[in-house]
Amino acid sequence: MPSLPDIMTPNAEELAKQDGGKGGHAPLPDADQDAFFEFLLRMGDNALILGHRNSEWCGHGPQLEEDIAMSNIALDLIGQTALWLGLAAEVEGKGRSADDLAYLRDVWDFRNLLLVERPNGDFGATLMRQFLFDAFHFHLLQALTGSADPRVAEIAAKSLKEVSYHLERSAEQVIALGDGTEESRKRMQAALDDQWSYALEMFLGDATDVTMAASGIAPDPAGLRQAWDDTVLPVLAEATLDVPDSTFAHKGGKQGTHTEHLGYILAEMQFLQRAYPGAEW
Repeated sequence: MPSLPDIMTPNAEELAKQDGGKGGHAPLPDADQDAFFEFLLRMGDNALILGHRNSEWCGHGPQLEEDIAMSNIALDLIGQTALWLGLAAEVEGKGRSADDLAYLRDVWDFRNLLLVERPNGDFGATLMRQFLFDAFHFHLLQALTGSADPRVAEIAAKSLKEVSYHLERSAEQVIALGDGTEESRKRMQAALDDQWSYALEMFLGDATDVTMAASGIAPDPAGLRQAWDDTVLPVLAEATLDVPDSTFAHKGGKQGTHTEHLGYILAEMQFLQRAYPGAEW
């Protein structure tokens, strides 16, 4: 696969100096603050739901190494969730915590992409979903390291180190299976055909995205498409896979309209907190 670029990112101390020691972004107008909260939910919810999906492979991977790797990626994503949802709770200013946002919201309050909530399928389908998301996640985080909000930039810099590994690994696996046996290639092509239209939701913008771009907090998602193509297409070519000839994109996840699959995820993930409110281990 093409080598990932070396990325230099500022640490927390440097960010604080750039911000005059205030440790945060200047207050935004109310409408922009609402959009900022929505953006942070999207970042946190993508990581949370994909992390949960990956955790479903724990103890079920095709090989011990794959089982451990997938579990570690799930842990990375859940750790990122805590950071994004923690900041979202702070921005919201209603006394909620990251745990509250993860465990006490209903389906229509989640803002994750439809791609990450879809069932795992076989291991090849899981890897293809991971790769398509990793490539987007990598370039999004790379852009966010230059965010006008130093808190966002700091979280992005930390997350980017983990996601760089996620992308490198998933790309290698897609190539290995795509350019493997007749059966493995067949399964990877089926996974790509099935997931392509869901992946394209990543580049659909809305009013929240426009506000975040205008504030300098986050990039316009459409502007990430070329970098995503430059990462994804060479890997798919090396994997001998045919890129679907379609521009249709499923949509709605970013606005809270989800497939039936998310309800089942939340029923499992939120059960203990809802059954025993406020319980602590």
